[in-house]
Amino acid sequence: MLRAIATTCLAAALVTAPGDGPAAAQVPVDTALVLVVDSSGSIDEGEFRLQKEGIAAAVTSPRVLAAVASGPFRRLAVAYVEWGSPGGAETVVGWMLVEDARSAAAFADAVVAAPRSAQSYNAIGDAIDHAALLLSRCPCEATRKVVDLSGDNADMRSLNPVAAARDAAVARGVTVNALAILENDRIGPTGRPWLVEYYERAVIGGPGAFVVAARDRADFTRALLDKMVLEVAGAALPGPSVAATPSR
Repeated sequence: MLRAIATTCLAAALVTAPGDGPAAAQVPVDTALVLVVDSSGSIDEGEFRLQKEGIAAAVTSPRVLAAVASGPFRRLAVAYVEWGSPGGAETVVGWMLVEDARSAAAFADAVVAAPRSAQSYNAIGDAIDHAALLLSRCPCEATRKVVDLSGDNADMRSLNPVAAARDAAVARGVTVNALAILENDRIGPTGRPWLVEYYERAVIGGPGAFVVAARDRADFTRALLDKMVLEVAGAALPGPSVAATPSR
């Protein structure tokens, strides 16, 4: 289900419902980015709030705004998706254009204010399918198309297996990156150290695809900020996959 607050790709000028397909006018952007955030049952309300506040802090940071300004078009198209249930990922904030501090704040406010969608389990493959479809309907002409998926566990109950979904997205010119959250309050301090390797093997794909790790949800902002700077700037990476795990 593609549910959105608004699909906006040109401030106060182009508004398109998310189910309407590509808009007639294509607005050029350097990157079309879908932030795909874990809203499954393993995340309590406090942890989920940290994720949303982390997105707001990252997208409005001077580092991300400088990365946006460094591109030829100086524009980022960004949308926010919550995932969890098999076939149940939802577009919570549709396409918005970020080109300055004011438009970044508008996106951040929309993410923080949006009610949480109802999700369960861990259907990563279906989340990637949803994000790839959303990218195909972006009313922008994007130089890069990126899915930025965050989560704290492996795929469990996708209707479409995660590797198949990843491969289909890559075949459509989409890069899938991942943010692995290694700990949460329920699994304790040992966390899931294997999660970065799993995301590298099964989830990410496309040119320059990479994984960034966060120790826990309190570290989410730092990890997402580092990740978004690379994604928005289209920075060259040292290899097909990079795991940036913070030191303890």
